[in-house]
Amino acid sequence: MPLFVAALRSYRFHFHKRSLDGSSKADAFRTGNGNDVVWGVVFRIEEREKPQLDEAEASGYEQQSVDVTDEEGNAHSALLYVAAASHIDGLLQPYTWYKRFVVEGARQHRLPEPYVAVVEREAAIEDPDRERHARNIAITC
Repeated sequence: MPLFVAALRSYRFHFHKRSLDGSSKADAFRTGNGNDVVWGVVFRIEEREKPQLDEAEASGYEQQSVDVTDEEGNAHSALLYVAAASHIDGLLQPYTWYKRFVVEGARQHRLPEPYVAVVEREAAIEDPDRERHARNIAITC
């Protein structure tokens, strides 16, 4: 269940996490620069759902505890999955259908439009697996 929109300071959004499908996936990369920010949505999950989430994020992600700030300026602790250093590849790009999921999700949750525009300008490539592309492009967000 989505709780609120939040800012994660000193991190930058990147499509650089190597995926099993040959593309890149989204990541919040720690820069240490207080001017960098990743916007996102904090969700509440039930304890019984956590093993499923861990399994889905098992390939190349690590868990971190982070502090985020909601739109009213309140601080919260959150759990974040970040790309393991061994799974970062800056030469890869996301597939167009995946990037669309990220951008449309950001708009649905009303993330700041200037931030969404930055994500939208990221380069993407067509998925060479035409069947997978068609399946994912048919999903309405």
